Amino acid sequence: MCSLGQPRWLAMAHHFSNKALGSFFLLSFFMLSCSTFTYGHSHFLLDPVVIPGDYLYPPGNDIGVGDPPAQSPEVLIGDAPAQSPEPLIGDSPAPAPAPAAEIECENRNMSFPNERLKHSYVAFQAWKKAIYSDPFNTTANWVGHDVCSYNGVFCSPALDDPTLNVVAGVDLNHADIAGHLPEELGLLNDTALFHINSNRFCGIIPDSFENLTIMHEFDISNNRFVGEFPLVVLKWKNLKFLDIRFNDFEGVLPPELFEKELDAIFLNNNRFTSHIPETLGNSTASVVSFANNHFTGCIPKSIGHMVNLNEIVFLGNSLGGCFPQEIGLLGDLTVLDASKNGFVGTLPNLAGLKNVEVIEIAHNKLSGYVSNTICQLPLLTNFTFSYNYFNGEAQACVPSKDSLVVLDDAKNCLPGRKNQKTAKQCLPVLTKPVDCSKNCGGGKGKSHAPSTPKPTPSNPPKIFHLCDHRL
Repeated sequence: MCSLGQPRWLAMAHHFSNKALGSFFLLSFFMLSCSTFTYGHSHFLLDPVVIPGDYLYPPGNDIGVGDPPAQSPEVLIGDAPAQSPEPLIGDSPAPAPAPAAEIECENRNMSFPNERLKHSYVAFQAWKKAIYSDPFNTTANWVGHDVCSYNGVFCSPALDDPTLNVVAGVDLNHADIAGHLPEELGLLNDTALFHINSNRFCGIIPDSFENLTIMHEFDISNNRFVGEFPLVVLKWKNLKFLDIRFNDFEGVLPPELFEKELDAIFLNNNRFTSHIPETLGNSTASVVSFANNHFTGCIPKSIGHMVNLNEIVFLGNSLGGCFPQEIGLLGDLTVLDASKNGFVGTLPNLAGLKNVEVIEIAHNKLSGYVSNTICQLPLLTNFTFSYNYFNGEAQACVPSKDSLVVLDDAKNCLPGRKNQKTAKQCLPVLTKPVDCSKNCGGGKGKSHAPSTPKPTPSNPPKIFHLCDHRL
């Protein structure tokens, strides 16, 4: 049974890309019909709630944990978003689940503008019965045949038949609802946007979600979902935005995830335990967050092929080996956070990071010399390399009140600098230099990360009845 406690308000102030944010737009048909709909993608990479879209590390401060999330002005759909191709209808959806018998009896005497809205009614009534707590009465008006008037439900002309009005989006963000997702939600075939972040939904993502074939944005962050990575995601050809952070998903990541044409992938604050797949380099994403999981192994060398990458966060895992030299090829990268892992060896040549603003590599086991080619990168504003074993740094890397770059070199092995590790702490590491050609990332040896097994295809959606809510 799902826990009904209060939601986790974990505020970890972090960064988010404005460029990426601009591409997270709603479909054009959605914009025309829902001009007052609020668009809640101003998340930071690690925040479970909507906060300001402009990312910035607080100068000189570490990431805050436990501070209340800041609220940002909501972006209206009427504001002009960045242009992007509209999602296509794609292949015909899998057969939708049959309406539950009990709800079918309820709606027998109701009239609906079309059969799709009738199926949507069945879906929402089943969902309402699967809700255990609704403290703000968000779903109180989920009664009657006019599903387009339900709170959090938005309708628009169907993409394949503009004469039909259909449910195009669901937004129940921050409603603090407790419950689970019933199989009947697979009846919402025309839904392109599904936002339920910051609630208390639990259980698994139903297999019937594979019927939501035009899904464009899927945000289930800050809930209590469990199980392996939801494989239905891999079946959505038009998906661009995936946010499953702050849940309890576990196990391996399917390699196919990084072969989808996604713009944003938020996986942080779950329980994933696998290596990061070598297919990472095939990703079209501009923002990827692996933070605060249990990933092991090395950063795949294929990362150098991520031509759209603006921000990547590895913070708080058990990754190791050396940084791959290929990181230096990411010319559009603005944020690199690899702090709180077990990386070893020396830093690669990062002179190619002409657009980087933030580099966080604190709390690792890195050693060697910190070059001015890093500290004098043209757009750099924050470089934190504390709590490592560096034993040399260029003058440009020494923190100074006159510097335009926030620098932190504390707790290293730097001679003549204050607040460093003791000789007893430094010698065991510095007397055993790491050969990066044999520890991933050196550009010569193979990564130690084994290939991740391919996911097993899920079974077709089942025929069900309303009382069948097994998770």
